[in-house]
Amino acid sequence: MTFNMRLSTVAVIIALAVFGGFALSVPRAREIKDISPTQTLATTTPTLTLRDVYKKGVHTISGSVTAPDACTTVSAVAAFASSTGPNILINLTMPPDTGRCLEMPTKIPFSVTVAAPSQVPIEVHVNGVHADTTNP
Repeated sequence: MTFNMRLSTVAVIIALAVFGGFALSVPRAREIKDISPTQTLATTTPTLTLRDVYKKGVHTISGSVTAPDACTTVSAVAAFASSTGPNILINLTMPPDTGRCLEMPTKIPFSVTVAAPSQVPIEVHVNGVHADTTNP
């Protein structure tokens, strides 16, 4: 055998080994789990902390909400409602994150002010869902 023939044979054997290894490492269609569109992710209400400071008929309510990542934005709106019993209603909106961000729970601060009598209960909703609060 000549040197060129030996070199060609070794090159073909190496190419077949690389191709065979690749073919064996690629998952088959039957090996991939089927994710049906009817499966939904469980949603949980984030953790909230509130601090209420009352001065001259105005409540300044500050706190933080635990968001799924640091890229999440939070907007807060407060209103005094007296139709169903006097209470302060705070609506927090956290739109779903559309960008790439490290999914690490992050506390995001917010603050609102509202004119209301003292000792009025505070009710908080996050994306329309009632949320439990804790005082720091």
